[in-house]
Amino acid sequence: MLNYQTSIYVNTYNVIYLHINQQITKMTKPMLIVLSLFLGLQAMQAQEATETIKWYTFTEAVAANIKSPRPLFIDVYTDWCSWCKKMDKTTFRDPEIVKYMNETFYPVKFDAEMKEDIVFQGKTFVNPNPESTRSSHQVAQALLKGKMSYPSYVFMSDKLEWLTVVPGYMDSNKFDPIIHFFGEKAYEDRSFEEYSKDYSVKKPETSEVIK
Repeated sequence: MLNYQTSIYVNTYNVIYLHINQQITKMTKPMLIVLSLFLGLQAMQAQEATETIKWYTFTEAVAANIKSPRPLFIDVYTDWCSWCKKMDKTTFRDPEIVKYMNETFYPVKFDAEMKEDIVFQGKTFVNPNPESTRSSHQVAQALLKGKMSYPSYVFMSDKLEWLTVVPGYMDSNKFDPIIHFFGEKAYEDRSFEEYSKDYSVKKPETSEVIK
């Protein structure tokens, strides 16, 4: 009985397999090309969905810059900042943003209230009150020029020179021209207002002003 049932299952499988094979054989070449393109697109979209920004610590980014100069983008955040978390869940997951950030900058995640000491350019920076709540690290204070607003984004040149700080949550369309402005070093010969006029985006233009 067992051998008889097994034989039925095997025969059924062979019939189904033969039917599928026949259907594929009947497909025209254009149909096969379309199917291949569709499957390829699905694979690409799945890969894009899993790509993320490669975040460095401040110390790691400085060390990487010394070996291979590249500008720094520093996301200054806090654990309690809701707009920081929204930025992480939206703009920082946009595939185009992710790609450009990883290719152009050393992206840094910097907790403004971190407790560890940081040595930069021969000087040690600390959190003056590490046991207190909402005590800002000296590096965060220096990066934001004392204006402790979160999230804030600091741009440093490939020579580790402070360029500017841009505060606040932004969607991809506002954020994209800003990172290109600094990534392309357009700030060397024009203002952001001039640059943004010529920069095309998918949605309405940004009104963000860089100071």
